[in-house]
Amino acid sequence: MITFPKSLLDGYRTFRTQRLPTEQTRYRELSVRGQSPEAMVIGCCDSRVSPEVIFDAGPGELFVVRNVANLVPVYQPDQGAHGVSAALEFAVNALHVKHVVVLGHAQCGGIRAFINKSEPLSPGDFIGRWMAMFIKPGEVVEQRAHETMHDFTVRIEKAAVFRSLENLMTFPFVRSKVERGELQLHGAYFGVAEGSLFVLDKIAKEFLSVAKLET
Repeated sequence: MITFPKSLLDGYRTFRTQRLPTEQTRYRELSVRGQSPEAMVIGCCDSRVSPEVIFDAGPGELFVVRNVANLVPVYQPDQGAHGVSAALEFAVNALHVKHVVVLGHAQCGGIRAFINKSEPLSPGDFIGRWMAMFIKPGEVVEQRAHETMHDFTVRIEKAAVFRSLENLMTFPFVRSKVERGELQLHGAYFGVAEGSLFVLDKIAKEFLSVAKLET
């Protein structure tokens, strides 16, 4: 007896009858020559923040890795299991992407758990240990005087993007390509309720609304 979720089967049937016919040629080309995406997106696994939807990307156009709070760990050449590092290594050294985008977002559950010092959801406290990489040893993250909880949360959500971009540069193969001008790193922030996108101005160190940039 098949117990696969009906909603997913229905979604596949829609894909098969409506979308696939218009993209069949594209899929066949990709199966023959492989993928060559221009950009890698490091995003959150939040179901509301899909890079393929936000950037209106088709098959083969984005190389995506998602995790809690869109974090990139510091480079650690040890024997540990490094999912993000492995994806980054493949994107940069095998696919030769030209851009790596760290995509943060509003209402991030991982950031909220970090701020609230939430109780572990299991004995392993995997979320807590994962979020611990967000701060450096001795660093204190706290709400500022007269800062609302909303503003504090948004500030930390955006700080996570900054920290991930900083950590990306600890990877030798990333740093070397950036310094040679072969790779660019970008930060972005998505507002879930409004569907708004903000991109990081690295010089001003602030996120600017894409909608306002277009006017």
